[in-house]
Amino acid sequence: MTEKREYGDDYPDKTLYIPGPTEVREDVIEAMSEPMFGHRMDRMTDLYTTVVEDTKEFLGTDNDVVVLTASGTEFWEASTLNLVDENILVATCGSFSERHANVAERLGKNVDRLEYDWGRAVKPEDIRETLETSDTDYDVVACVMNESSTGVRNPIEEIGDVVAEYPDTYFVVDAVSSLGGDYVDIDEHNVDVIFASSQKAFAMPPGLAICAVSDEAYERELETDSASWYGGFQRTIDYYDRKGQTHSTPAIPIMLAYRKQMKHMLDEGHEARDERHHEMAEYTREWARDHFGMFPEEGYESQTVSCIENTQGIDVAGTIETVSEKYDFAFSNGYGSQLGEKTFRIGHMGEHDVESIEALTDAIEDVADL
Repeated sequence: MTEKREYGDDYPDKTLYIPGPTEVREDVIEAMSEPMFGHRMDRMTDLYTTVVEDTKEFLGTDNDVVVLTASGTEFWEASTLNLVDENILVATCGSFSERHANVAERLGKNVDRLEYDWGRAVKPEDIRETLETSDTDYDVVACVMNESSTGVRNPIEEIGDVVAEYPDTYFVVDAVSSLGGDYVDIDEHNVDVIFASSQKAFAMPPGLAICAVSDEAYERELETDSASWYGGFQRTIDYYDRKGQTHSTPAIPIMLAYRKQMKHMLDEGHEARDERHHEMAEYTREWARDHFGMFPEEGYESQTVSCIENTQGIDVAGTIETVSEKYDFAFSNGYGSQLGEKTFRIGHMGEHDVESIEALTDAIEDVADL
């Protein structure tokens, strides 16, 4: 049994370069300290409608937006319940896409996997071939945009274009670790459901799930008898349309932080934010190739999380620990036992820039004697 470890107030601050949570602006943190108010007051309507409409503006979508108190992975479950009667095709290329398939199985759905070796990207032509040749009529094709366990960025735009040719099949995208830091035209590419977590590229505290839902996905849920209660599209969207609020009590302080951060994101602009993340990713890849190697398939590298192959055989865990102690920087080892010492990961998302990423890579060079 786990023993209690008392939480104290003497922890050193660490600059976060992990795949999330990431760094949060001081004024965004301060926004959480406003006096508490009721979630059925007019003040809450002002707050939540601001959050939702600002998110729609930032993402450049006409689709409905839902913001709930949850991890973004709430929508693995909710989208499956809302859209899948029987059959779902999940493209798996790492730990998180495999979990999406596992969730659907736990919910009693028939799951077919289109499996790729870790580090390889999902190919639109493989999706097309599967849909053309399978005897199964799929209710949903699901794909992760950014597989943070391997640092792969899947071409969801092209995949969405393929799925669009099958009007009875819906396209669900897990963008937990990329939305807000890697631009995608949601409406142009037939993305019916796309979701993210607040603590990743949005650079907010953890605790909110953000989801954009197409009209077609909303209408599809109306036909099902097994929709999610908490994350149901009809329940959340209709309540917003009637009341301008969430159907259940939200984490109000985090909503206040969200409001503040979204204003910063709108000021920067989606294209400029995308370009800044692109520059960080390019710098990190160039550094990694000079000293190590990149784990993902070439041409499919993530814009928010670099998974770097440990070609020099450094002590990954020891390097992470020493960099943390000496520089107060935190970055990540490879994900799980499969990649633990074979790779390490740098999160370059949120409010970081090339200069701050360079500070980390300089620290790694120092500690690893590169």
